[in-house]
Amino acid sequence: MKNPESRPVLQWSAAMALSGTIGAVVLESGAAAPAVAFARCLVGGVLLVVWSLARGWFRDWRPTRRDLLLAIAGGLLLVGNWVLLFASYSLSSIGVSTVVYHTQPLILVGMAAVFLGEKVGRSHLARAGIAFAGVVVISLSAQGDDGQPVRFAGIALALGAALLYAGASFIAKQLKHIRPHLLAAVQLTVGVIVLAPALMFTPLPSSAPGLLWLLLLGTVHTAVMYVLMYASIGKLPTTTVALLSYLYPVVAVVVDMLAFGHRLTWPEGLGMLAVLAAALAPQRVKPDTRNARPGIPSRASR
Repeated sequence: MKNPESRPVLQWSAAMALSGTIGAVVLESGAAAPAVAFARCLVGGVLLVVWSLARGWFRDWRPTRRDLLLAIAGGLLLVGNWVLLFASYSLSSIGVSTVVYHTQPLILVGMAAVFLGEKVGRSHLARAGIAFAGVVVISLSAQGDDGQPVRFAGIALALGAALLYAGASFIAKQLKHIRPHLLAAVQLTVGVIVLAPALMFTPLPSSAPGLLWLLLLGTVHTAVMYVLMYASIGKLPTTTVALLSYLYPVVAVVVDMLAFGHRLTWPEGLGMLAVLAAALAPQRVKPDTRNARPGIPSRASR
C-alpha cells in the first residue's frame, strides 16, 4: 500500500530545496534588495491571486477590519524581512546569512512569551543561548565569497530579517482562520504598494537576464513554492517537517560553496551546526502546523 505521506514529503522537500536556492537567484539578478523584493511580490502575488480565483477561494471570503489590518501589518513585516535578508547576501554570503536567519524560531518563542504570556522552558533558553553563541562564532570566523571576513552589517541584516519574520509569524498566529493562499496574496499586494516608490532609487534590471532571474524568483520560488508548502505541511508530522526543513540551510550552504566559491572554515562550520541544531530541532510540544502562513510554516522560510 502506498505511503500517504510520500507525496507531501516530496512537496515539502522540494519547497525547502527551492528555498535554499533563493540567495543565488537574488545575487544573479544583479538588482538591489528593494527591487528584488518588489518583483517577488508583483509576480508571486499576481500568480497567487489567479490561483485563488481559479479555486474560488475569494468568493466566500469576508475579512473583518481587524483581519485586514493584521494582514497588512504582517505583510509589511514579511516584505521588510525579505529586503533585509536579500541585502545581507552581498555583505556576508548566502550560506552565512541563511544560517543566521534561522534563529527566527527562537525569536518567535520569545515574542510569544513577552506578548502572550506563554511560558518559556529552560530547554528553550538553553537552545537560544547555543544558537546565538553560534552566531557569534560565525561572525568572528566566517569569510565572505571574496575570501575576506564577513561584514558585521551582513550578520546584523540577517538577524534583523529573522526578527521581522518572527513578527510576521506572530501576527499570522492571530489569522489562523484565513486560508494561507489568500493571506499570502494580500501580503504580497501590500509589498507591491509599499515597495513601488523604491524603484525610483533602486530600479529593476535593464538587462533581459536580470529580469528573467526575477521572473524565476516570483514564479518558482514564490508562487510554486508556496503552493507546495501549503499542500504538504498540514499532512506531515511535526518531526518530519522539522527534519526536512534542514534542507533549506544545507542547500543554501552547498549552493554558496559550489556556485560562489565560498570556503567554509571549521569554526564557521561549528557555528552553523550550533545554530541549526538549536533552532531547528523538533519541539516536544507539537505546534499547529495545519495553519501555517505565507512563508511562515512551523519554522523559517524564505
